[in-house]
Amino acid sequence: MIRAFQWDLGRQVERLDWLLAQLPRYAAWGYQELYLHLEDAVEFPSLPGVARAGAYSTRDFERLVNAASDVGIRVVPIVNLLGHTQYLIKVPKLRDLNELRAPDGSALERGQICPLHPRTLEVAGKLLRDMAPFCTAGKVHVGLDESFHLGKHPLSQAEIARIGLPAHFAHYVGRLRELTRAHGLHLGMWADMLYFIPDAVPLLPKDVAAYEWYYHPFRRSPRVELFNFAETDLGERLRARGLEYWGCPMNGAFRHEPMPHFTDRLENALAWWRRCQRLNAAGFLMTSWEPNRLALELTTVVDAAVASLWLEPTRTPEPRWMLERGFERVFGKRGAQAAARLACSADMYPFSGYPRWQINTSWSAVSRREAVAPYRREERFFRRAVQTAKAERLPIPLSASLEFRHYLAARDVFVRAGGPQPAITPALRAVRLMWRRTRDRHVRSPNEEILKSDATRTRHDGWQLCYRVNNIAPALQLVAVEERQPDGTWKTLQACHTIEFQGCVARPRSGLIREHGAPVNWEEDRTSFPVLRFVLRGIGQVRIEQVELRRGRIRYKVTLRKKILGRPAPRKGWPDLDWTKIQATLPISFQARRLPDPG
Repeated sequence: MIRAFQWDLGRQVERLDWLLAQLPRYAAWGYQELYLHLEDAVEFPSLPGVARAGAYSTRDFERLVNAASDVGIRVVPIVNLLGHTQYLIKVPKLRDLNELRAPDGSALERGQICPLHPRTLEVAGKLLRDMAPFCTAGKVHVGLDESFHLGKHPLSQAEIARIGLPAHFAHYVGRLRELTRAHGLHLGMWADMLYFIPDAVPLLPKDVAAYEWYYHPFRRSPRVELFNFAETDLGERLRARGLEYWGCPMNGAFRHEPMPHFTDRLENALAWWRRCQRLNAAGFLMTSWEPNRLALELTTVVDAAVASLWLEPTRTPEPRWMLERGFERVFGKRGAQAAARLACSADMYPFSGYPRWQINTSWSAVSRREAVAPYRREERFFRRAVQTAKAERLPIPLSASLEFRHYLAARDVFVRAGGPQPAITPALRAVRLMWRRTRDRHVRSPNEEILKSDATRTRHDGWQLCYRVNNIAPALQLVAVEERQPDGTWKTLQACHTIEFQGCVARPRSGLIREHGAPVNWEEDRTSFPVLRFVLRGIGQVRIEQVELRRGRIRYKVTLRKKILGRPAPRKGWPDLDWTKIQATLPISFQARRLPDPG
């Protein structure tokens, strides 16, 4: 198998000097190809206006690619040409490419490009022509993942009505393949859309490479989140079709996680390594996504740890040992064992999932009914972890990440239970270290933005609708609390996705319960309770439990007509993933008497 790694430069621009310094190390670890997820992080001379401020110049990008070639690493640029094309739509002159339209037919400001727009192939051709000189592996990756707006444009709708969705998608792949062949390149694409339109598989050109990704541990086959984590045999069908097949684990954190969950990441890589060997895959790609909230050196440690699979094949792989070897390869032998032990211990307290992350933007949505004891244990762990990292002089990226993680744990306790507000200054130093070791010091990181906002926030002491969401059948749900306004419209008081991004929840049944609190403006007039309802959007079912209106120890009970909200997630087919569409509602009825003080 070809062994490859990826840098996601689309979320932040890493310093060129740091990237150049890593290439000889990756070559020494046995990696052969580098995938560069770009979006607007690089100049496209044929399309001025696409590159964002601070993007790599053509000369800088050439230096990076040449340096990779010098150490024997071939480069594959990732140029998104369907989903994740907001980098194009943001440009006013390219906005009409959008698949999504307003009622008057004008292009919306956000969306994805339409495969059949008259200018789509022209724009794609310019992007590919600009990137062709840097495709030193002889191929270009065009994305095509998570393209759930497919079929919204009138032109797309007409073609789908005529030939069907599978052929609509496959024909676009074929047109892109012809563009890449004109430059002497092979075409690669993510495979996830084929979960939802499997009949497109036999229609794809046979010289296309399909990259299947899944970022949780699995026993034999990866799973499909939108199908309630049902197992998939897509890899077997792609191989039967004769397509070049790649397996893709992930090395870092999800969205707002400040640290990787090291055990999950390494178990995910181990699962893919075994599957790729079983299917005789063409390649194994360690992907990296949205690393702008963590220290990139920690994802480098994961890549170095995974290299043990081929550098030390006679050793039975195990996450703790692999991580120790990763720290040793990146930072040296001293302290590697202690660093691996501490990093794996931190996995017991993942800051993962939207129910945890909503505190980053709103303290009023954190349920003050929730038991605080687990958060106190978490704060104690990270306080001691910071002390251990300093005493043993562990690598700075790990120490700084633990310092920031300690702040988040202390904030969790403060927002729920009061007491002294955690000091921001040590956390600010930590997030600046995490950012500036590999990135432009003049750019403020997302974590620093969180701390700046926290400095001006106050705890919410008003009424809350407290409730629990039991994620009985994980898929892709969003639960919201809405209040009816005098004019009959509904206002969202609080909304949160149920997504957890943990291996323990990536299964058809989880039973993971999260507390939520929706702020409610009410004068405690028992003759006039607020008119509220639960709303579910997305795909799947949840169970709503233990609902009450609360302020301090004053509580009013709530009666629900039912507790299960939503419909079972589908097991196959095209998902009805429209976040503007309400899938289910549940009215909330209040009882006029106070509940006893829980005291």
